[in-house]
Amino acid sequence: MSANSADPSARSATPATVDIVLVKAGRTKIRYPADLLHDDGTHVVVRAAWAGAGVRDFGFVRFEPGDVFTEHYWRDRWYAVKEVRDAEGTLKGWYCDIARPAEVTPADVTPGEVVCEDLDLDLWRSADGRTVLRLDEDEFAASGLETTDPRAASAARAALDELELRAHEGDFEALLT
Repeated sequence: MSANSADPSARSATPATVDIVLVKAGRTKIRYPADLLHDDGTHVVVRAAWAGAGVRDFGFVRFEPGDVFTEHYWRDRWYAVKEVRDAEGTLKGWYCDIARPAEVTPADVTPGEVVCEDLDLDLWRSADGRTVLRLDEDEFAASGLETTDPRAASAARAALDELELRAHEGDFEALLT
């Protein structure tokens, strides 16, 4: 039974913990524990505290100790969406990683993992929806993915375009249900 089961006793139970493994250029960039909130076989939702060391100031948002990330991964989509809230619960916005579809080891297998391979492209959408930023297109171009894996590069660009369009048109949050 999944962590989001219709069984009321399952909802009140402590959520399972999984490891989130973010991979970039074939190497593990970061690994951190997260509470599994939902897994319907396609869409996985976890919650984790900011796992970075100290504060990371991007200019348009700061990630800092106490921030809570509700992270959405899909086994069939080329992105992951991370809702970011501060320690008091105020929404900062959504950071979206363009990534290969997630590979998930179920939480009942020890250790459960969600592996997400970052493809360099990112999108930021502010809490009020007024700021939508395409990020790291220079890193993507420098990665060489368009030469080494043109199919993945095309899927990555299409995913970024889709997210940007949704972010501007107002149905962005519908992705997360």
